[in-house]
Amino acid sequence: MTKVFGSFVANDRIDLTIEPGEIHALLGENGAGKSTMMNVLYGLYDADGGEILIDDEPVTFSGPGDAVAAGIGMVHQHFMLVPVFTVAESVALGYEPTKSLGLLDLAEARKKVIEISSRFNFHLDPDALIEDLPVGAQQRVEIIKALSRDAKILILDEPTAVLTPQETDELIAIMRQLKEQGTSIVFITHKLREVRAIADSITVIRRGRIVGEASPDSTEAELASQMVGRAVSLTTDKDEADPGEASFHVRNLTVVDKAENVVVDDVSFDVRRGEILAVAGVQGNGQTELAETIIGLTQPRVGTITLDGKDLAGESVKTRLGAGIGFVPEDRSTDGIIAEFSIRENMILDVYDREPYAKGLNLRPKVITEEAKRKEEEFDIRLGSVADPISTLSGGNQQKVVLSRELGRQLRLFIASQPTRGLDVGSIEFVHKRVIAERDSGTPCLIVSTELDEVYGLADRIAVMYSGRIVGIVGPDTSREALGLMMAGVPADEALAATADPSSATDASSAAEPVSPEPADDNSATPSAEETE
Repeated sequence: MTKVFGSFVANDRIDLTIEPGEIHALLGENGAGKSTMMNVLYGLYDADGGEILIDDEPVTFSGPGDAVAAGIGMVHQHFMLVPVFTVAESVALGYEPTKSLGLLDLAEARKKVIEISSRFNFHLDPDALIEDLPVGAQQRVEIIKALSRDAKILILDEPTAVLTPQETDELIAIMRQLKEQGTSIVFITHKLREVRAIADSITVIRRGRIVGEASPDSTEAELASQMVGRAVSLTTDKDEADPGEASFHVRNLTVVDKAENVVVDDVSFDVRRGEILAVAGVQGNGQTELAETIIGLTQPRVGTITLDGKDLAGESVKTRLGAGIGFVPEDRSTDGIIAEFSIRENMILDVYDREPYAKGLNLRPKVITEEAKRKEEEFDIRLGSVADPISTLSGGNQQKVVLSRELGRQLRLFIASQPTRGLDVGSIEFVHKRVIAERDSGTPCLIVSTELDEVYGLADRIAVMYSGRIVGIVGPDTSREALGLMMAGVPADEALAATADPSSATDASSAAEPVSPEPADDNSATPSAEETE
């Protein structure tokens, strides 16, 4: 199979065989050509060379409908669902069952949802609105859509990129059930641990070409090396932090949602210059709202947000960006980029009206293009041209564009929500190095992540959120068991005591900071890390 976009060869003479009842992992970096290849297989793109055979018979697809009729289903990384439709309506869309006089038979659609949901323990209400479902449940709706059309081959494109660890475990269990019932699964991913846990066979693709097969028994380091083409460090190397004074303060922050539910509950913390405070917790415990409130996308009910002595609560997003805050949002497609804009335009979204990109009321296209090419090189962004729409990039490369924009200017505070969500191991290594370099330059950094490996790799201190509150702030040497208890709502001192070595004479509660520190006197000395711990 070959697929070309202009002068860019996305798939270069690829051979791939999927066996019946097999989970076949397609492993590769962002932009390696994995999704392009599957979009050809699903009829979204026409191949420029090669052929597709099902049961040794050549087939051609003029669109996804032909692929579905041939028994191929696909769950895209970004779900193809209508928010205001019900689950049953979403499953029926495009293949609507009818009764007499050609009327829509939603009862039949509901019946199919209930039957498949029951078979795989999906626990989905056919009358629930898509917009009210969590991400993991929305993914199950996509799987039901494919199964309701008798898919024998199911393509899952980066299915865990937007899932919590718990939802990922549930998806893996579902994949095993599908395999046992004879469904072939193509599992597109770059997450090595998941590949080793679930795959029967692994094909590695790099820069549009198959570079080899791998065994699920391979180590993560071996898979990473084959995927990236070089040795990759799977641990984050960093020097011990040397933090300065606290320059960013959040005090008594309370945020409510549209239904008047408290989503951030009386939260207080500080971030010092030259340190990384990582916010950990299961998705949905107020981390997203906390980050959005700090940048100004959401306004607090009460509380203060102070940077370098200036209270930013009530200020606009533009004012906060102008105050030196860099912000990487959790959902890059909604809050981080404008899909219709070019790559170079997206690189200056928050500085387009400043020198050197603008002079008076006029943009300076030459300067914008030159700077975009510099960032392309510096951040290793895989693209055809900086003038192309950013929608032509893979999700990981879109994330690199966002990072290049936010880290490409002088910052006084850096905030990143899920900074490596959807990125491959090579890109994660790169992003972590850039975040640590920002810390080492003296910038206070606030990182929100549901990936515990990332939290441990980056954090100088860890704040754990549960049900909108910070249950404790602890050191990066805190055990996973203790963090797990805190993520379930156990206060830090109790979690540390419950998991402490009985032979240790140290009082576990001394390792945790107060949950709600009193506002510091600006003229007072900042306590050292040793004093704080």
